[in-house]
Amino acid sequence: MSLDLTRVASQVESMVSRLKAGVSERHQRLERALGVLGDEANDIERLRHKVSHSKTTWLVAGLAESLGQHYPPPPCPPEFTVIAVDGSHIEVDRHRSARCYLINLGSVILRYGADPAAVLDSLPRLYSEDKDLLIVPGMAGGREQPVEGALLGIKRGVEECRRLAELAGGLASDGPALALLDGSLVLWGLEAYPEFVTEALLSKGFLSYLDDIRRLNNSGKRRALASYISFPRSTDVVNVLRLVLCPHELADCDRYCPGGEKRECDAVSGVRDSELFYQTLGQGERSALFISRSSVVEKHYGRHQVYFFYLNTGDEIARVEMPQWAALDGGLLDLAHALALDQCRRGNGYPVALSEAHEQAVVATADREQFWQLVEASLADERLPFLTSAKSLSKRTRWI
Repeated sequence: MSLDLTRVASQVESMVSRLKAGVSERHQRLERALGVLGDEANDIERLRHKVSHSKTTWLVAGLAESLGQHYPPPPCPPEFTVIAVDGSHIEVDRHRSARCYLINLGSVILRYGADPAAVLDSLPRLYSEDKDLLIVPGMAGGREQPVEGALLGIKRGVEECRRLAELAGGLASDGPALALLDGSLVLWGLEAYPEFVTEALLSKGFLSYLDDIRRLNNSGKRRALASYISFPRSTDVVNVLRLVLCPHELADCDRYCPGGEKRECDAVSGVRDSELFYQTLGQGERSALFISRSSVVEKHYGRHQVYFFYLNTGDEIARVEMPQWAALDGGLLDLAHALALDQCRRGNGYPVALSEAHEQAVVATADREQFWQLVEASLADERLPFLTSAKSLSKRTRWI
């Protein structure tokens, strides 16, 4: 039976009614946040100290410069290249006969200028060996981690970065280039895993590939690196405004504001950063630089510490993240600003290189089934036994 929308309709109406009732209050909170953001009396050094030493129950952005600073779009260089990588995967299926997964990486190289060119490619890779299926602790006694579910998603992000570093290093042109990833540079999900998993995927993987791109700039090339987040729902900057409103010298949510009590900072809670910057950034402008204070970043990222800014593309407020070494290089920062905006203008509001990389990477439902048919046919050809669970067989069998 398909979804019975008639039974859902009344629940949707109730949800919409609740949202409508909260519109006025959300508007008041946004106006309050805008007032705090525009208050030139804010002492940036004192606020930095408060951000660094407060104990909050929400993530607060670090401050690289004044809160309300904003910048017009720099001009694009006459000749430049944009590289983008995106990926998709076929999950390990415990109901199938072979334990394996597949990661398909889509990549795009777009060259602009007097000699324009485009190279689009997809690179599928099958992982079936024990070293691919399990991350094993270095010392006896630890519990090995299967690469599936959320961990496979993180693994795919690492492979996307590896491919991006390969393409950036292989560019024939010495002209400026922007290497783009989709989503965050922060591998958030690693917070839930043991240290040896972080070591394998982050320190020996993701960060080493960021280092490969960083080193390209040492040879005189200009290779900016950034990730693009469309329609961000983050509140890191608004949470700085909550600290501004906090009456205590240093905030300590558990100590001063136990659950249930009304807090002064609640005057701006619930407002998203994108709503704030939609009101303050002109078309093409970017915000000030901010710093991610994620625990995994502060503990592991080092010189790749994640900086970010918000960008008014004309269609939305996007979040653009860069590693520290790129964000603090004025030339690379301007290059990322200019080319990310140019890509959005060419791509109907979203970077055209990322859009094309996604198209190269996507694995359709029919592709997944054909993949498993290929695996099982190959096993049969070699007269190897293959078993399929009754549940899987039932799902693929039409009964009526």
